[in-house]
Amino acid sequence: MTRSDLFYPIILAVIITGLSVSCSRDEGASQGARSGITTITYWCSSNPNEIALAKELVADWNKGDHAVQVKLQPIPASQSSEEVLLAAIAGGTTPDICSNMWPGAMDEFINAGGLVRLDQFPDFMEYNLQRVPESLMGTFAASDGHYYQLPWKTNPVMIMYNKKMFREAGIAVLPKTYSELLAAGSKLTLDRDGDGQIDQWLGFRNIKPIWWQRFFDYYAFYIAASGGQTLFDGDDLIFENDASVEVFDLFRQIYKRGYFPITEFSGDQFVGEKLAISITGPYSISSVDRFKPAGFEYDFFPIPVPDDYQGDLYTYGDHKNIAIFSTTEYPQETWEFAKYLISRQADLRLLETSNQIPIRKDLLLDSLYAQYFTEHPMMIKFAEQAIFTRGVDGAAELKEIFDAISQEWEACALFDARTPTESIHRAAERAKVIIAWNRAE
Repeated sequence: MTRSDLFYPIILAVIITGLSVSCSRDEGASQGARSGITTITYWCSSNPNEIALAKELVADWNKGDHAVQVKLQPIPASQSSEEVLLAAIAGGTTPDICSNMWPGAMDEFINAGGLVRLDQFPDFMEYNLQRVPESLMGTFAASDGHYYQLPWKTNPVMIMYNKKMFREAGIAVLPKTYSELLAAGSKLTLDRDGDGQIDQWLGFRNIKPIWWQRFFDYYAFYIAASGGQTLFDGDDLIFENDASVEVFDLFRQIYKRGYFPITEFSGDQFVGEKLAISITGPYSISSVDRFKPAGFEYDFFPIPVPDDYQGDLYTYGDHKNIAIFSTTEYPQETWEFAKYLISRQADLRLLETSNQIPIRKDLLLDSLYAQYFTEHPMMIKFAEQAIFTRGVDGAAELKEIFDAISQEWEACALFDARTPTESIHRAAERAKVIIAWNRAE
């Protein structure tokens, strides 16, 4: 694929997005001029729950005594919100603020000059450290050491398991290590109807070598095995290490022993009681509760780690954050609205409307949230896990790097065509070529 192959879809997106968004912004500006009210534009996710949350928060804000009013617009539809935002930056049609920022695209937004540096606001760090642990806060810094995103929410990846299946298999202690997970797989992978074919498995993962699928197998397990490392340390690639090799080897054994099927399923096979575990986040709770059969019992446990691992248990956080765009004419006023979006009360409404975890270190200690967790006890584990999460690096080449990892994952873990050490080395070497090519200019 050439750079022009990547560039032309962006140009098309710029034209489409620019036409729709510029009309929206011009309309908002003209209405503000006629009424004498200063207005900023806020883009939220197109997820129905988050639209409902945003409408509520914007309505409450607009009732208050603030220097600006806020106009809400769900992010325009496209293949991805990152594509829309890059197109809007290129076309100069960005909103003032957006709460659907994926950390993996931040370098692209920053390099395009699209974002306001948030740590220029005097209260930025103090305000955030009241909410976010310092060790986690540092992971959201850009490569230049500054902050362009406001940590907002996380969906920690954990292991959802069928309690009845585990009980019937005689597994009294939940797997904490790789050897314990493999031992559980031997007991939970069964031919239930006696026809000679396996019809119950330990678990399942989408086997397509699509870059983002690796967030929920390789990457979540890599973060756990490495004690919270990501793929980069500054500008240096660091994933060619023992943690990556151990994760590849674990899944190679899982597939080789048949504990995960190499196939595709239609429908939710966890609810269908063909899978004992599912690697997922808190967003699965509402779906499982809606479709589970009578008597179905489930819960969650942390991502297992290598047998000799010592330390805190980390996982992939699947974060979405908030950013202010450089096109804003009211950066200070927009910053005040951004702080409102992560206030204690706003975080409560995020929990209540979306069942997503705000990045707040005192969630389980603050009495404001006590009733929510009493009514949603399964979310307690995710709240406990939230401060031990890691996101993705903001590198512009991230998708291509995960493509390289996905192809080696297929060769090694699924089909045992290469050793884990060989596959990790090949992925790392290809990643270096990708980075060198992209940064050659």
